[in-house]
Amino acid sequence: MGLHRVVEPAGVLPQAAWRLDASPEIAPNEVRIRVERLNLDAASFRQLWEKHGGDGDAVRAEVLEIVSARGKMQNPVTGSGGMLIGTVEEAGRRSPLGLRAGQRVATLVSLTLTPLTILDGLARWDGRSEQVPCDGYAILFARSIAAVLPADLDPQLSLAVLDVCGAPALTARVVSRYVAERERERADDPTPVRVAVIGGAGKSGSLSLAAARRAGAARTVGVVPVVAERDALTAVGLADAVALADARDPVALSTAVTTALGAPADVTVVCVDVPGCEHGAVLATADGGTVVFFSMATSFAAAALGAEGLAADVTMLVGNGYVPGHAEFALGLLRSESGVRALFEARLAAD
Repeated sequence: MGLHRVVEPAGVLPQAAWRLDASPEIAPNEVRIRVERLNLDAASFRQLWEKHGGDGDAVRAEVLEIVSARGKMQNPVTGSGGMLIGTVEEAGRRSPLGLRAGQRVATLVSLTLTPLTILDGLARWDGRSEQVPCDGYAILFARSIAAVLPADLDPQLSLAVLDVCGAPALTARVVSRYVAERERERADDPTPVRVAVIGGAGKSGSLSLAAARRAGAARTVGVVPVVAERDALTAVGLADAVALADARDPVALSTAVTTALGAPADVTVVCVDVPGCEHGAVLATADGGTVVFFSMATSFAAAALGAEGLAADVTMLVGNGYVPGHAEFALGLLRSESGVRALFEARLAAD
């Protein structure tokens, strides 16, 4: 679990530690990765970007400062990090990950618990995008997860997908359970399952829309904040309806979802990277429904207390980023769903 890498405070797991030992020498059950690119999570990058008023040099300087001080990339405001791609340099003889030197991999664990050293000062990054070209090394533990990069996809595209691969896998699991339950209750004419994805044009949002449809959702709506995203999501046809609403406005969000679906959502998936969306998501969800929070900007206290204050009988799930088979599932959606791929490639081109 990497406990031996915790410098301070003693006794906590690496994710909760303030500082990690990022020295390159590996234990017999560790793996050292030569890093070629980081992918900062959306909430962290947005916070840094807004803090520095769009000054890329200042964003780059703060990322370097965080990594140098903490031995990992963990935004002290959002608490989140991201993930990386690179090449295996050395695998310890007792590592259970099955990796070998020379393999190009993506880590499927957060940078918030991954010992990291940057060697090039991020000289090739302008601080203006989530993807960060760099040279350095990172350490994986025995309980870490990594995926060998597929040969048929551009590494940057794979990195973008794998960064959010937990979202579609959990969405599919939750939606399929609702569908199965409805079919058991009324096999002749099951009640349709309705799904709302807040932030439907983004990375995790577009994958979650595709996953919900594949899992049997009868009607889906993607909610986006601006006209450009509405037009882009409409053009690729991933959702049955696309609604324009500010997710931070609870009544407007609930109204948009209910109007688009004809009723509140059975499952609401929150994929936005800004705070303050908790109450709207709860309000947009039917009694007995489920809200899945995939945003690192979520205040879970606000979600719980908001649901209590609204007397909302909803189950709230924390998307923890890991579901067995999540990497293969997300990459499969990218390959088979042209709409998903179009949105991802457009995003990378814009970056």
